[in-house]
Amino acid sequence: MVIDNGPLRNYIVVEGSTMAAGTSGEEFPLVSRKLIDLIECQADELTRLYLDEVKTNPQLSSYRKIDRDELYKRAYRVYHHLGKWISRETTKEEIKTYWRELGKQRRQEGLPLSEVILSLCVLRGLLWKEIEDEGMMETAPDLYEAMDLNNRVIVFFDWAIYHASCGFDDKVECPEPGQ
Repeated sequence: MVIDNGPLRNYIVVEGSTMAAGTSGEEFPLVSRKLIDLIECQADELTRLYLDEVKTNPQLSSYRKIDRDELYKRAYRVYHHLGKWISRETTKEEIKTYWRELGKQRRQEGLPLSEVILSLCVLRGLLWKEIEDEGMMETAPDLYEAMDLNNRVIVFFDWAIYHASCGFDDKVECPEPGQ
């Protein structure tokens, strides 16, 4: 059965299944695949909402000094990395390396660490609002799968914040959380 999800991709779903096949044949829980597609399809809109938030949030005043096109690219890149993480195209080590380097760059730019962290929290909040608006968690199986998805999103942003902070502080070694 092919399901048309409007702006989202079509899925091939076996009746009663909660799995979806992606274009390259990989299988994901349907909610995860929907989220990946939501991020891909709505990344531009989510990024524009982020820019609006930066413009009006007094706690992100340093971010307003960044060129709007550059800020757009940065926010869009976060959603891109999140989509890769959810689809398991990236590893913990890749996330660690990327976010530590980003933390160093933000320190060199003179951005306060508190604003770097808040910026990531705003990006996460906008994504969850979009998920709620799309009605992606309306059935019991959706809610069950959404718990796994929620954990993956939280872990992604937690690692992003932690490793960006380590990079910002220029720590050579930051133990993995829980070690």
